[in-house]
Amino acid sequence: MTFPIFMEHQQKALNLTEGHNRVAYYLDMGLGKTFVGAEKIYLLNNDVNLLICQKSKIDDWIEHFNTYYPDYSVFDLTEKPQAAKFREAVERDSSQDKDVQIIGVINYDLVFRRPYIAHISNFTLMLDESSLIQNETAKRSKFILKLNPESVVLLSGTPTAGKYERLWSQCKLLGWDISKKAFWNSYVDTKWVEQGEFKREVVIGYKNVEHLKKKLAGLGAVFMKTEEVMNLPEQVEQIIYLKSTKEYRYFMKHGYLDLDTRNLCQFKDDSDFYGEDMTSHIELIGDNSLTKILYARQLCGQYHREKLEAFKDLVESTEDRLIVFYNFKEELRRLKAICESLHREVSFVNGAGRSMYAYEEIPDSVTFIQYQAGAMGGNFQKANKVIYYTLPLGKGSCDLWEQSKKRIHRIGQENTCFYYYLLVKGSFEEKNLAALKKGKELTDELFEKYDP
Repeated sequence: MTFPIFMEHQQKALNLTEGHNRVAYYLDMGLGKTFVGAEKIYLLNNDVNLLICQKSKIDDWIEHFNTYYPDYSVFDLTEKPQAAKFREAVERDSSQDKDVQIIGVINYDLVFRRPYIAHISNFTLMLDESSLIQNETAKRSKFILKLNPESVVLLSGTPTAGKYERLWSQCKLLGWDISKKAFWNSYVDTKWVEQGEFKREVVIGYKNVEHLKKKLAGLGAVFMKTEEVMNLPEQVEQIIYLKSTKEYRYFMKHGYLDLDTRNLCQFKDDSDFYGEDMTSHIELIGDNSLTKILYARQLCGQYHREKLEAFKDLVESTEDRLIVFYNFKEELRRLKAICESLHREVSFVNGAGRSMYAYEEIPDSVTFIQYQAGAMGGNFQKANKVIYYTLPLGKGSCDLWEQSKKRIHRIGQENTCFYYYLLVKGSFEEKNLAALKKGKELTDELFEKYDP
């Protein structure tokens, strides 16, 4: 058996929550929440445990428990045969015919589709990236909040992204019986603004923050920032500006575009980087705010030849491992083709799955991470360079962006971390990055104000 070795700040977090059976470890990204959370489950010593995480983290959690806690039986509840065995084991436990301690691991988007989970009792519930239930009206949040666990372990590096109104659902799981209205009245300042014919309540600030933190600490919440417990290497950001294209400007003015894609197949040096047959023309129609945002993002990403060329130049400029964050499947297809033309091996983490061989074994590999699938989890400190081909946009983008930076800037990193932003000058991308750095989100309704 391999025993986990805890760093001083991790042991401190465990000590601070000794005696609590409902806890929240709000440890900055990279401080080792996985080790702390898993050990707390072990210390709580319940026979039945349910761990809810992002889909991309399921294999990591299963490997962690199998490595450090081999006495547990770990089940991947996304696999029907294992889900059936987990259910059988739960039923054995409830009949007092106890076998071994069990842990079921499932992702947020699937948990509410397993109705039998709602009937489990006397168990420990752990939420990895608990900020994902901040929208209490979402199906997964409603389902989770209706569960009846005996113990709760919450893990998050960015529980609120500075937005304390998002904590209410997590407070409920910690055992704080306070209504949402009372929570807002006590800790959130709002005002009503006119929006067309309607009025909307918007958050303008916070109050009694120290009292809120003291209350949370009493409930078993531990807050830790990286700078408070350790010194990590320097972080250096570099912005590479690209000119906005006439196609982008035309689309933003008129809301439609007949895009000729043939010039995307070749670089200026006549090298072919995208060998597959492509439709020569694509019609983009931004007939509502959502489609306009979508196509504007694509015109600043997968359909921006100079940005594709800049990406190629960056890859060619180093033989180090690279991490690349992207949004759309077509971006990945084009960027991957560039890497293949440069004979660089590729790994990926996205909604379709993950392949990590190149990252783990090949020093000059390029690893592509789709924000929703991998920005909030994963250890990639073998690399110290990140390329942001495009940025996250809209609700939740602040959390995704902040967490993405910590994929390399974490325990075990010994080198300066470099972040390269490929931004189209004069486009919404500039405003988006500025908003992210202020902890704000460039929402759909503000998009139109940033682009004429």
